[in-house]
Amino acid sequence: MARQDVEFSSDGLTLAGHFYTPEGVEPPWPTVVMGGGWCYVKELIQPEYAQFFVDAGMAALAFDNRNLGESEGEPRQHISPWDQIFDMINAVTYVSGRDDVDESRVGIWGISYAGGHVFPVAAMDRRVRVLISVVPMIDGWYTALRANSNVSLRDRWAAIEADREERFRSGKDGTMAHSAHPHEKPSAWPAPETWPVFKKFKETVAPNHEHWTTVRSVELAMMYDVRPFMRRIIHQPTLMVTSWYDDITMTELEVPAFNEIPSPRKKLVQVGGDASHMSLYDNPDHLRIVGSACAEFAREYL
Repeated sequence: MARQDVEFSSDGLTLAGHFYTPEGVEPPWPTVVMGGGWCYVKELIQPEYAQFFVDAGMAALAFDNRNLGESEGEPRQHISPWDQIFDMINAVTYVSGRDDVDESRVGIWGISYAGGHVFPVAAMDRRVRVLISVVPMIDGWYTALRANSNVSLRDRWAAIEADREERFRSGKDGTMAHSAHPHEKPSAWPAPETWPVFKKFKETVAPNHEHWTTVRSVELAMMYDVRPFMRRIIHQPTLMVTSWYDDITMTELEVPAFNEIPSPRKKLVQVGGDASHMSLYDNPDHLRIVGSACAEFAREYL
């Protein structure tokens, strides 16, 4: 698929993106704005899913959120969900202003953390014609309680409290691992199977990925809950994809939250068998199931 390296502004910062376009299809194209998860850069799994949209005759934009990858912003690796939500809104503004994009046919797609972001974006932006959420983060508080043992949760609280004190004195953010075994050290996502998958991406197609974040990012994630916005999706077509057993963003939370979406045009796809959160990144069969479902839904409603 053809790719353009692009830049656009978000709250005064320059964000770097890749704009993927279909071959043999005349513009203006229906377009999907894509969003990645925790510490993602635009090269990490998003091109694989973009290929499905492009093969279906659509364009797709993947980009680095502020503070990550090739985009501007400080502190580096700091993840504020509301900043990322506005980055996605500004990405919608960017593609809507392109001459080769049909501004009346713009959708959004997010995976993991951004799988949750798509709900506030769609609820607050009427330009979004369709939203697709893949293994979304729904409620950061519940997720933290569920993912951590009692001991590792205490260690996380201790790290957050110590960081507050140090940040107050020095003005500098402390750091925490993206993922680790819960008995090894505090991390944003205490799932040891995460790093091997991200390590493979970093060593091959996503060298700008860094597997750490600010402690404050973790604190902000524990304040995150998109369910009030899900209840505001009253007309936009909505696809949610979950794994049969996801113990990173929690299938048992995702499915009831999906059922609260009032839009009559909604669909839930569950990848069965041995599917997990991370298998949607490194299992070709699972990726094909999810990518095909996303592209078919977008083609139907865009």
